[in-house]
Amino acid sequence: MNIVLDILLLVVIIIYSYLESLVKFFIPRRRKSVAGEIVLITGAGHGIGRLTAYEFAKRKSRLVLWDINKVKKEVGDITIVVNNAGAIYPADLLSTKDEEITKTFEVNILGHFWITKALLPSMMKRNHGHIVTVASVCGHGVIPYLIPYCSSKFAAVGFHRALTSELETLGKTGIKTSCLCPVFVNTGFTKNPSTRLWPVLETDVVARSLIDGVLTNKKMIFVPSYINISLILEKFLPERVLAAISRIQNIQFEAVVGHKMKTK
Repeated sequence: MNIVLDILLLVVIIIYSYLESLVKFFIPRRRKSVAGEIVLITGAGHGIGRLTAYEFAKRKSRLVLWDINKVKKEVGDITIVVNNAGAIYPADLLSTKDEEITKTFEVNILGHFWITKALLPSMMKRNHGHIVTVASVCGHGVIPYLIPYCSSKFAAVGFHRALTSELETLGKTGIKTSCLCPVFVNTGFTKNPSTRLWPVLETDVVARSLIDGVLTNKKMIFVPSYINISLILEKFLPERVLAAISRIQNIQFEAVVGHKMKTK
């Protein structure tokens, strides 16, 4: 009998969630204030991190750019952390150096663990904070010649989802989480990127999407937003169709292939 009630409750929750999403589609989400919040941003000297810092500064947040040990003594407890620092080495697997693989995982995912573990206790004590994981669309799908990067971004998306679930289980609903997943961004780290179906994004567009997601407590921030729809469709399409879409997409960028620099 209990399982029947649980299933009925699940149906009600599903219907309610879809109706809520429909309403939110037409009615703008309420935005929270981040004025006075102490915001730590990693990788803030370039690209997305730099412009994200600018967006928070416009909203009168107190910015910390960087050195975690001195920070807590000088400015108090961090209330918002943006794990933005990233590393990418475009190459086929055999051309990728061992130290490049290690560096990719150290920066793109292990750093998220160490920073979050250092800052989370004070957030949990107050049941207040926001943890932003900067991942990528490569955390949901794969691109050749980016095996370490894609793998680390899959891990980052998993980190975000698992952390979100754990905080909810612990009853720490005052600590919000967001995960940013853009397509190619013109940061200079990947040389000459181009695609047929996706735009190559400018950093200011991505930074504005990030700050908008934080202000509305959005859990998964896709840039552009329609990428979410394409990822859902991919789960239902046959392998042959996905391969055809990949050929049409024709993603290209400079990568080391067979120990030579090529555009792939």
